[in-house]
Amino acid sequence: MTRRRALTAALTAIILIGIAALYAFKIAERMPDYEVYRRAAERALAAEPLYRPDDGHYQFKYLPAFAVVMLPLGVGSDAVARACWFAVSVLVLVLLLRTSVTVLPERLHSRAYLIGITFVLLAKFYAHEIELGQVNIMMAALVVLAVAEMQAGREFSAGLLIAASIVLKPYAVLLLPWLVARRRLESLAGAALGTAVALALPASVYGFDGNAHLLGEWWRTVTDTTAPNLADVNNVSAAAVFARLVGVGRTAQAFAAALVVALLAVAAAVFFRRSRVAAPEPLEAALLLTMMPIISPQGWDYVFLLATLTTMLLINYRDQLPGLMRSLVTIALVVIAFSIFDLLGRTVYLAFMRLSMITICYLVVIGGLATLRWRRIA
Repeated sequence: MTRRRALTAALTAIILIGIAALYAFKIAERMPDYEVYRRAAERALAAEPLYRPDDGHYQFKYLPAFAVVMLPLGVGSDAVARACWFAVSVLVLVLLLRTSVTVLPERLHSRAYLIGITFVLLAKFYAHEIELGQVNIMMAALVVLAVAEMQAGREFSAGLLIAASIVLKPYAVLLLPWLVARRRLESLAGAALGTAVALALPASVYGFDGNAHLLGEWWRTVTDTTAPNLADVNNVSAAAVFARLVGVGRTAQAFAAALVVALLAVAAAVFFRRSRVAAPEPLEAALLLTMMPIISPQGWDYVFLLATLTTMLLINYRDQLPGLMRSLVTIALVVIAFSIFDLLGRTVYLAFMRLSMITICYLVVIGGLATLRWRRIA
């Protein structure tokens, strides 16, 4: 074994031991969202109602199909299922980072550099996601894998992956208009088939009438739990930003709607310039993923881990951005990365979050992506 291989093996062993220790001493007893998924799986196994207001803050807010997909979590030991969920989350994070490098239109830096810098810049989001036992990493990985399938000409499987991402996180529905605009019949067929199967899947447990009732209950749950979450400083959505700024009401709703329309206009403008670049899909998918936490009324700060591909694109092409935009994007990414409670302290951190600085920084990041397309770089 060469010295380099020995060093790599030793480093890998240290990382694995560190991850195992982190799980055993800090995460194993937490993961509240994993508990939501396991509870939903247990209810689905017994064909019991999924959406219950008495679950409080941790109500199940996913599509009924999600509970059916999670059925394996409801079987067997909780300790084993919990450990497996953590391990899968870590492995999918590795997959997300590696695949994000793979789909770059061109790689201007080493794989290790791109993954390392991206990980550091988004580490606080990854850590919070895994501590909660959430599925945003999995959703992001499915979308980036879909981009890889598009690049390989496998449009049908790309559509299926997009449909699967919607099952995990319904706000991924934002990707469907993009698929329509691309006018690739195979990806549209895959997405349509996957979505139809997902919507019908719970009928295998609850029957058709029961499934229809569950879909209605899902919509009620999502809409009823939106308003109370707008006051939370960790909510980075447009709706929450303006609710904090001017108070909950029609004025805030109008401003939030205007911001969402502006973001969608940026996405459309970027799309209409796609013919000027050789590989348009990575940037377009990255842009939509980054917008999701702002557009969704229940967008929490850690959901910005969806900006993994965006971050990697901006690192890769940083030197090709114009001077002012390069500085603004760099500052925004650094501010995002190091605005940590333990570093800033309670008073400064809460003031930072009340001012919606994370959202503002990501608007700058979105501007950086749009600039790359405007300059025909990616």
